[in-house]
Amino acid sequence: MSRLVIFILFTCIIFSCNRKPFVTHKLKFEKISDNCENLKPSFRMVSNVAGERYEFEKCVDVDFTRDMLKVSRQGDTVLIQFPKTSGHTVLDKITLDIDSYPVYNFITIDGETFNVIPAN
Repeated sequence: MSRLVIFILFTCIIFSCNRKPFVTHKLKFEKISDNCENLKPSFRMVSNVAGERYEFEKCVDVDFTRDMLKVSRQGDTVLIQFPKTSGHTVLDKITLDIDSYPVYNFITIDGETFNVIPAN
């Protein structure tokens, strides 16, 4: 009986370690200004058990929605692409939560790459 329990536990551990690569995100944004003159180039990252949170300001189209953001994975880089603006833009505060497996080392936001060094 104990061998059966050990076998079941061992099997569960093996199958739980066999994860497929993924990247998920949650996006929050709020308008700060009607124009992009006061854009601050600061970039903040906070690591937690569910991934990383990025906070920054971004000029986005006045009609920007969550569905327009493209998040993908290429090697050890997470790619974030905001839609190209063709009309009126506003300044938004962006809060972006990224959860990805396996661990990624870089994040590229609209062509600008940052090294990701999570806190221990």
